Amino acid sequence: MPFPTNPSLFRRVAISVIVGVLSFSAPAALAAKLERAAAMAPLKIPDFGWDHFRDQLNQAKSSGIDAVSTDVWWGLVEKQGDQQFDWSYYDHLSDEIIAAGLEWVPILSFHQCGGNVGDDVNIPLPEWLWTHFSVGPEDLQYRSEQGNLSPEVLSLWADDIVRDEYREFMQAFETHFAGKAGSIGEINISCGPAGELRYPSYNSHDHDTGYPNRGALQCYGILAESDFREDVLEQHGTLAQLNQVWGTSLQSIAEIRPPSDAPGFFDRGDYVGTAYGRDLLSWYNRSLVEHGAFMLTLAQQTFDEALSATPLAIKIPGVHWRMADPQHPRVAEMCAGLIPTDIDYQSDSTAHGYAPIIDTVATARQGTRPVLLHFTCLEMGNENQPPAYSQAENLVFWIAAGAADRGLTIMGENALSGGVLTDYGWGRIDNAFQHASYRGLTVLRIGEVTDNAFGNQKYQDFILKFK
Repeated sequence: MPFPTNPSLFRRVAISVIVGVLSFSAPAALAAKLERAAAMAPLKIPDFGWDHFRDQLNQAKSSGIDAVSTDVWWGLVEKQGDQQFDWSYYDHLSDEIIAAGLEWVPILSFHQCGGNVGDDVNIPLPEWLWTHFSVGPEDLQYRSEQGNLSPEVLSLWADDIVRDEYREFMQAFETHFAGKAGSIGEINISCGPAGELRYPSYNSHDHDTGYPNRGALQCYGILAESDFREDVLEQHGTLAQLNQVWGTSLQSIAEIRPPSDAPGFFDRGDYVGTAYGRDLLSWYNRSLVEHGAFMLTLAQQTFDEALSATPLAIKIPGVHWRMADPQHPRVAEMCAGLIPTDIDYQSDSTAHGYAPIIDTVATARQGTRPVLLHFTCLEMGNENQPPAYSQAENLVFWIAAGAADRGLTIMGENALSGGVLTDYGWGRIDNAFQHASYRGLTVLRIGEVTDNAFGNQKYQDFILKFK
């Protein structure tokens, strides 16, 4: 029987063999089968590209793929104005997918298309959003530690303001596509940039924050700073009590805010070494987790007719760099909001810091409707050396173990285009499915496993092995 190539898992299995050879049994995940083999469609099919896409769908079906995932861009559907929905593109797209005998997996994409790795299409958020509310764009957008605003996605601190817009989009989707409910395999809810539950900490609106840098905090807007003040005062009571805990001498509540010198805040280790730093990043993570809960709850409540039994899902990203940084470990994940500093993020019991997010997804289940978790970077291995200090493969296993511990179904994806065009990438994916709890794979993107002979053969072999 093969052992997992993930080092920490190898040690656990090896110990179990030493302790009790006669009673040794393989990890339960080894028996797991592939419940869905999917591929992601292009960001948008050009007018001249439908014949080629139809060929890709037919090839996908013949290869054993059973579903195609597509973004449903808010900025395309509701472009003309509030509640002026144009579903014509998605009528055509879903018709083609279903006609090929495949399931449709729509992603309700409440983020812009453009500005992320691999984006070759530009679809901004609906322009009318920025003047629709009593607050302006500067309140609806994330403001970073560098002072830059991000138009890519609405700030989570504006959730109460824009709640009705999210709900109306979901309601319109359910009403329009009710007749196709039986062909919709899942509805994935976008919760942030690139459709992932994270802050835009390493996106292009800031400078020198992308891979493999730590990223930038995104909590400097008026709504964010107000929420931070309320949170810490609720936790500590009066300003005097707060000063005592933090070791500060703040003179007014208005002085309670994110660090004015964010680089120094991290370089000095204040983010983990001070009560202020731990409170800040705990709130930062909790705000993100609550946003995920907000979006899933809204979807649970809204999809209550034709799509009432359709599984829901959200995706968390594989922010795998700077994980093993000897001076500032896990700092990129913290800037993305994925893990707090006030729990043991080295422990299996906390899913290495991801327990708050995974718990939120697990508890979002209501009745018999499944809620799924998607995770990326399955094709990557560890690169524990400068400048990356990556532990991508460890992260793949940690997230899956946390999901399994909470009875949550987890689906995997490759993170980067080209990740399924190498033996190494498929070896990492194979290892994850053999020795972790992944139950589905979505390949980015369909052309790499239909138009490319190597990718096509590898996906066929994978499907035959795990179906």
